[in-house]
Amino acid sequence: MELFKHGKDVKMDVLKEVGNIGAGHAATALSHLLNKPIDMAVPMVQLLPFERIAECVGGAEQLVLAVFLRVEGEAPGNLFFIMSPEAGKNLLQRLAGIEVEEGGMFSEMEQSALCEIGNILAGSYLSSLADFTNLVMTPTVPGLAMDMAGAILSYGLIQFGEMGDDALLINTTFLEGHNEVEGQFFLIPDPDSFTKIFEALGVPLENE
Repeated sequence: MELFKHGKDVKMDVLKEVGNIGAGHAATALSHLLNKPIDMAVPMVQLLPFERIAECVGGAEQLVLAVFLRVEGEAPGNLFFIMSPEAGKNLLQRLAGIEVEEGGMFSEMEQSALCEIGNILAGSYLSSLADFTNLVMTPTVPGLAMDMAGAILSYGLIQFGEMGDDALLINTTFLEGHNEVEGQFFLIPDPDSFTKIFEALGVPLENE
């Protein structure tokens, strides 16, 4: 986290603001998709090393559901939306009103719905960041996987190549009435992309 040795508080304030705006956009997009009001709790935003991502979702051997995609454009990187399989079922049943089949696996239709929801949410966050920075940031077609967290992150490394050292975690909770579903966004900019993002926002990279 060399980039954050100077002015970390200012940089984190900016990233939190982006996270808050992204959360609002994601809730609006989900409301339109499901045709019902969806709120979002104020997201918890933090920066952590790439190797701690698995720890944040319960450990490398924890079974998780993940939507993942590559961010292309002027500030490339990778984006993962990770939640527990139980949260995925709740998202489909309680928020989307889709009856989930019994058993541990998701049907093809359920996987398609989860991928579409993940794609819309990821796109909302990226749009917010792109609007904030005036940088071109475009998501690729997302993939969906249910596996151990360590395996999914390893697959991401193989699929997308070397990842940046730092991940921006946006801990997100969707609310609809008394129902809530928690998921975690991990934005992992390529090594030079954080610098481009802060330069675009006019945030000093070092103390004057």
